Amino acid sequence: MKTAVLFLLMSTPVSLTAPKPLVDIRAFSPGIALDIRYATAKNFTGKPVAGYRAGKCLLHDPAARALAAVETDLRGRGYGLIVFDCYRPKHAVAEFMVWANAPDDPASKALYYPELDKSQLVPDYIAEKSGHSKGATADIGLLDCRAAPCRPVDMGTTFDYFGIRANTDWPGASPAQKESRELLLKAMAVQGFVNYPLEWWHFTWKAGPLPDEAYDFPVE
Repeated sequence: MKTAVLFLLMSTPVSLTAPKPLVDIRAFSPGIALDIRYATAKNFTGKPVAGYRAGKCLLHDPAARALAAVETDLRGRGYGLIVFDCYRPKHAVAEFMVWANAPDDPASKALYYPELDKSQLVPDYIAEKSGHSKGATADIGLLDCRAAPCRPVDMGTTFDYFGIRANTDWPGASPAQKESRELLLKAMAVQGFVNYPLEWWHFTWKAGPLPDEAYDFPVE
């Protein structure tokens, strides 16, 4: 009996890494559009961000299923989602803080915060802790798929624009931009996502209990 038990233990694969509690959104929505900006240089830091080894959207299972349901709903109406960010490792958040405390980069300022001083970005837009690290927050844009190919919808600002123009209810948005923001807001709300009012793209799933833990494993 001891020999059999020993053989069983030796022949059982052993994981050398901790199990990851999040799932890939494409397990539930294989065709959802991804543009994970922090895995590329196309973001306010001007370079790929530490912790993003792949352009994937990782979320807790219920949040991922809910986001997939939003995509299905919108596709049925001629629209779709484009995902800019989901789970964000804690050390990526720390890298954002390093960037925020560094001198201005004129190119980044022109694109991402032309109306603000860099010192004003903390804590409303960049903070020492991020809900993204808990695996239930996603940054989302809208696609118009009524004619092929799908095209990004004009929401009034780019993703990660720091300033009043990015506020979800910005009064200066055009009628079409307001309508698009409202479409996204309502579609996400139906599935339990709550918007962060300073950023039209920022949504957190709050329809059920989830672990209140911030993670730091890489996106891969």
